[in-house]
Amino acid sequence: MWQRIQTLYLLIALLLEILLLTGTAYEVADPHGMVSVGYWQLQSPYVAIILCILTLLTVLALTTYKHLIFQMRTASLSGLVALGIQIWFGWMYFSWDGPVFKWTVIFPLVTAICCFLAARGCFQDQLMVESSQRLRNRRK
Repeated sequence: MWQRIQTLYLLIALLLEILLLTGTAYEVADPHGMVSVGYWQLQSPYVAIILCILTLLTVLALTTYKHLIFQMRTASLSGLVALGIQIWFGWMYFSWDGPVFKWTVIFPLVTAICCFLAARGCFQDQLMVESSQRLRNRRK
């Protein structure tokens, strides 16, 4: 499990998602100072729900290392969800005037890249397994 590169990509993506869930999204100027707002406190509760779904998808992709096709599909789906979250954060950044976003807003983009690289690694492993299976069947 740990000797495959896609496992390391998925682990990096999972760590970034956990940091994203526990971090702060932006700061807003308040009469008493700057107030930090976490991803759980954004104006829409859907962001936190989608972040939880993204984390669960990545955990599922990380733990299904014996089923390469399923791992590839869940990693790709996790990458698409992370890309959707990044687009949502971009929309919030350009549509709001007041908040100053933190640098953790780019975590979904890095997560999407890691998930797509993991899916590519799963695909290469599956091709290698099929190739070796074809050579075994040819000998008989």
